[in-house]
Amino acid sequence: MWQITEEQFAGFGLTIGVTTFMLYMLFIVLQLAWESKAGKFGTFVIFLGLAFGMLGFVAKGIIQWWLDA
Repeated sequence: MWQITEEQFAGFGLTIGVTTFMLYMLFIVLQLAWESKAGKFGTFVIFLGLAFGMLGFVAKGIIQWWLDA
């Protein structure tokens, strides 16, 4: 049947799981900004903080891909 290694499972969980979690966090932050009536600048600052975390995750994937190639 299916032969999946622990490394493949962990890679799948990291890629799909963390990406899904980041999208959920995006929804939470948007809801928080809306309910608190943060305004345009406040919403920008909130998303800027979240974007730095996402940028780090994407940069990690790109750097790993580049080093493996």
